[in-house]
Amino acid sequence: MKSRTALAVFFVLLAQVVSELSALPRAHAQTTAGATLKIGGDVSQPLVVSADDLKQMPRKTLSVLNPHDKKNEVYEGVLVEELLKRAGVPQGEKLRGAALATYLIFEADDGYRVVFSIAELDSGITDSEVIVADTVDGRALPAKIGPFRLVAPKEKRPARWVRMLKSITVVRAANP
Repeated sequence: MKSRTALAVFFVLLAQVVSELSALPRAHAQTTAGATLKIGGDVSQPLVVSADDLKQMPRKTLSVLNPHDKKNEVYEGVLVEELLKRAGVPQGEKLRGAALATYLIFEADDGYRVVFSIAELDSGITDSEVIVADTVDGRALPAKIGPFRLVAPKEKRPARWVRMLKSITVVRAANP
């Protein structure tokens, strides 16, 4: 009798675990589907970009060496420059004078923040390939990294690769 009871308890617990595990991919898909990236600050057109919006924009694919894992990864996403263009941030020949004192704050869900100057992200000044990625190796980013990740492939350390990216804020440095 004890063995039947123990077996019944085992199957009940097993069913609960299977149910929870089978819900994980759906939960991640819902998180990705409802995910947004906010672009604001000193912009003429503040944006809230959904995961679907990002998929409709011009795409960039980057093959990079992940220095933590020592393996090659292929990220795909949208150039930050494209997102800034859509937000009305001056670029190319219009990026001059006081506008060159503009910087961007990229912030993650956990509060981690990094800064880039506007010149680092403008192809009229440098060969920037900084992207907001939404896939790695052909799959959606894992929950602990995504749904969006800032990827700066030419940096020696990925210290400014912001995982779980939630916002980009454009700031003009104040005149002294």
